[in-house]
Amino acid sequence: MTSAMLESMLQNELPAARKGCTRSYGRIVLACQNTVTSIALAITRDVQASEDIAQEAFIKAWQQLTQLNNNVSFLPWLRQITRNLARDWLRANHQRPLSGEAAEIAIGMAADPAPDGADAMVRVEEELAAEEIISALPEDSREALLLFYREGQSSQQVATLLGLSDAAVRKRLSRARATVRDEMLKRFGEFARSTAPGSAFAAVVSSAVMLAAPSTASAIAIGMAGAGKVGAGGVGANTVGGGAAGGAVGAVANGLMPNPPDLWLIFGGISIGMLAAWFASLYLLRYAETSVEQVQVRKFLRLHNVTTVLFCSSMFGVVALKLSVVTGLTVLAIGMIVLNYQYLITLPRVMAPMLARDAARHGRNGPSWVYRSMFGRAAMVTATVFTVAMVLYTMLVR
Repeated sequence: MTSAMLESMLQNELPAARKGCTRSYGRIVLACQNTVTSIALAITRDVQASEDIAQEAFIKAWQQLTQLNNNVSFLPWLRQITRNLARDWLRANHQRPLSGEAAEIAIGMAADPAPDGADAMVRVEEELAAEEIISALPEDSREALLLFYREGQSSQQVATLLGLSDAAVRKRLSRARATVRDEMLKRFGEFARSTAPGSAFAAVVSSAVMLAAPSTASAIAIGMAGAGKVGAGGVGANTVGGGAAGGAVGAVANGLMPNPPDLWLIFGGISIGMLAAWFASLYLLRYAETSVEQVQVRKFLRLHNVTTVLFCSSMFGVVALKLSVVTGLTVLAIGMIVLNYQYLITLPRVMAPMLARDAARHGRNGPSWVYRSMFGRAAMVTATVFTVAMVLYTMLVR
């Protein structure tokens, strides 16, 4: 990938990645993985540690990506994250005689020699060679030389990736060539190319970022799953209508949602909500003793059905169109306000005569504790606070 192609790719993919698209971020990881692992390797001189640090750097960047407003700042920001993590690792491991996998292999071979000891010893030698080869280079040339061999020996590409001028990169490469013997330099080139991360590295990072921090879609999905009582997950007050609506919305989601975990969260929220709504409708209809009362209760349930379908459809619209987090929270707030109004204002008006009759019949001053725990003011407030807190935690903390 040329410098111009890289810059164009970042301009195109970063906006979508900031909105939570892991596919876009995966393409960014694939384009930048040589840079990040080379920086980490130049500092740690440990191949395994460099890949672990690179994964951590990409995940950390993903978690904080919404804070980055300027696309041009992405590469310098990512490089700084990597350097900070690598230096932290170096401070924590500066006294180790052998690092990473090499130490584990050496100890294991001493304790229990195995038939594949030769292969294991090769890995020990490779890690020690990494330490020797990288240490032989001038410190300011290590990143440039590693990237030079990993990026098709293009000094211009290295300059773009490291935020340097082409002249500065050439100067560092020249200094390295003057310092290191030709034989060692050839060996270094082979080492750099052989230890470069492949497509599997990007796949591992892409899988990790799905769980590391939620996208806008994830936050909305978790909000829907957590809304519970206030109806965010209740697509339908009856099993037939609710099932049809849920199935239709689920089919749309299956084609649009970027992350499988988001799908499971939304399906889980819908399923739990539908089940809860079905039981709630059966419970409310138990209070209706006349045909008029049954009509009134069913009318409320139909109203709630339509509202929740519109609410969930709007949420999926936010996800499908990749709208901002603010838009998602606004839709969530409006939907919950409407649903709370239905439960706290409309439903009490419908149920008032039926609840009064039931209370007089059982010698109570108000509704039963079962009704209050399902539809009472405290239950609605608790559910609303819980939902908002969960969404905010998901978006701002995780």
